[in-house]
Amino acid sequence: MDLNADLGEGFGHWTLGDDKALLAVVTSANIACGHHAGDPDTMRETCASAASAGVAIGAHVGYRDLPGFGRRFIDVAPDTLTNEVLAQLGSLSTFARAAGTRVSYVKPHGALYNALFRHEAQADAVVDAVRLFDPTLAVLGAPGAVWLKRAAVAGLRVWHEAFADRAYTPSGALVPRGEPGAVLRDPAEIAARCVQLATEGWVRSVSGRPVRVQADSICVHGDTPGAVEIARAVRAALESAGVAVARVGSPLRHTRQPA
Repeated sequence: MDLNADLGEGFGHWTLGDDKALLAVVTSANIACGHHAGDPDTMRETCASAASAGVAIGAHVGYRDLPGFGRRFIDVAPDTLTNEVLAQLGSLSTFARAAGTRVSYVKPHGALYNALFRHEAQADAVVDAVRLFDPTLAVLGAPGAVWLKRAAVAGLRVWHEAFADRAYTPSGALVPRGEPGAVLRDPAEIAARCVQLATEGWVRSVSGRPVRVQADSICVHGDTPGAVEIARAVRAALESAGVAVARVGSPLRHTRQPA
C-alpha cells in the first residue's frame, strides 16, 4: 500500500503543514504546482526534500485559484484547462529534474478532483494534458471517477486512492468538508480504518454501513490537524498488520478500467 500526502502547499511567506516530517513517513508526495498553492521556491525545496527522502513526486494540479486554495469549482474551457494542467506539469517537472528525480504521477487537487468525478469535458481535458505531457505517468484518483475511466481508455496507468482522514457516505462518496464529522482526527481510529481498508477492502460509513473502497494508495491530508501523528500511526499500523508500504511506481497492483 502506498501512502500519499498533499505537500508544498505554502506560498511566499505563508506555510501550511509540516512537509519535512511527513516526508519521513509517506511514500508519495502530491506537490502543489503553483495554481492553488506553491511558488518556485516552495516547489524546488519540496522536490529536493522528496528526492532526498526517496519519496515519489506527484503533480498536484488544480484550478488557477490561489485565493480559494483551489477549492472552488471553475467552469474553465476544456482547451484552457488542458493548457493550464500542461503548464503545471512542466513547472513541477523542472524542479523535480533539478533535484535529480522526476514526476511519476498526477493527482488533481480540491475542486478539480471533485469535478473530475463526473464532469466529462474537464475529465477529457486533464487526460489530454497528461497524455500530451508524458503518457508514462500514472494518474491517481477516486474509484469510479470518470476521468480515471477516460485515462484508462487513453492507455494511462490508473491508481485508486482512499482517504485516511475523511468520512465516507453509504454510497462511497466523501462526506462534504462542511458537514460535521467529515474530517477524522483520532490517530488510533484512523489507523485501524486504514488497516481494515488495506486488508479487507472496506471502511465503515457515517451511517455505520460498510462501504467497499478499492485503493492502491491512502492519502493523509497535510493540512489536517495532527497530520504527522496520523501518518505515523497509519504507517505503523499497516506494517504491524503485515501490509507492505511502498511508493507509487513500485510493483503494486494498478488497474485499467474498461470503457
